[in-house]
Amino acid sequence: MSDLRIGVVGLGLRKSLAVEAHRPGRGSIVTAVCDLDPGVFAWAAERFGTSVATFTDVGELLASDIDAVLILTPDHTHLELGLAALSAGVPTFMEKPLAISTSDSDALLDAAREHRARLYVGHNMRHMPVIRTMRELIADGAIGEIEAVWCRHFVGHGGDFYYKDWHADRRNTMGLLLQKGAHDIDVIHWLAGGASRQITAMGKLSVYNRVTDRQNAEGERLDNWYDPQHNWPPLEQTGLHPVVDVEDLSMMLMRLDNGVQASYQQCHYTPDYWRNYTVIGTAGRIENFGDTGGDAAVKVWNSGRRGYDATADLTVEIPPATGGHGGADSALIDEFVRFVRDGGRTDTSPVAAREAVAAGVAATESLRADGAPRSVAPVDPQLAAYFEDGQPGSR
Repeated sequence: MSDLRIGVVGLGLRKSLAVEAHRPGRGSIVTAVCDLDPGVFAWAAERFGTSVATFTDVGELLASDIDAVLILTPDHTHLELGLAALSAGVPTFMEKPLAISTSDSDALLDAAREHRARLYVGHNMRHMPVIRTMRELIADGAIGEIEAVWCRHFVGHGGDFYYKDWHADRRNTMGLLLQKGAHDIDVIHWLAGGASRQITAMGKLSVYNRVTDRQNAEGERLDNWYDPQHNWPPLEQTGLHPVVDVEDLSMMLMRLDNGVQASYQQCHYTPDYWRNYTVIGTAGRIENFGDTGGDAAVKVWNSGRRGYDATADLTVEIPPATGGHGGADSALIDEFVRFVRDGGRTDTSPVAAREAVAAGVAATESLRADGAPRSVAPVDPQLAAYFEDGQPGSR
């Protein structure tokens, strides 16, 4: 079977996914790239071969000889680029979050159904071994019926990753509770088996607004400034984006449509960088320690009451894995390539991606309204059914 010809739009922070998709002789190759900065084309030629086609116009890339497209651009561009790809009938991988508003997300779902173009959203955490282990334990009944899910997200590199480029400006992201939190909200929904319908949130911009050293890094990339050894403590960061108006400390509470209650906390100036999930059921609880292979484990307490017990009743060690996000990026591309070829259901879900956006938007609105509650409307049932059925009839 010949390799799928993949086009890539955007060679920024997530260009690592394009590297994952370039597998000559193993299912897919990158044959075309599009970026507004022609300076990245030399890197593309070095990585994908001198025959790779290069474009600065997405329409020209979509009209080229490709079988599918990866859209890896900043969040606020997803609607325009996604509509262009889907209306052209090109199977589309959209990096998360799907969009920066609920209405934009719904428009992309509508377009995929209308044009019968396959839509896939890059929620790679559904492929992280630690998350899959927790989900399997839950499905096996290890802790009974799920009643609560808690997540604490320590974003240790927040100053480098999110406050020196477009992420720092809410016009591009809505806010980091959506941009960064979309992953975790999706995982919370997946582990709980539901979607948020009522939300309240609190938070603030507490540290990076006090950093006065700013610069315009137009044309620069993360590689130009990322320095995990020296940019500490957070108030000694330098070279932040000229616009910094997204919160660096956020907390949200969620009531899901199946009655499960959940919470999510996110901080962008912790010394450590990882996610901690706790899932509580009617017969026990699960918690992860570390979130990538080789240094992570999932522990289960379910044999009875006791005091502090670090040993737990069951410990599942997460083995080391190669590739980004504990091997999740590779598995994500595996699933996308299979989906482009065969269609059908996938572990990721465009509807769930929309639900994560809707929850993140509602939480951000609540946070900026002093915690006023917000309701989240579900996806149109007929639209949800189309994606639940694996996008039948898509090309």
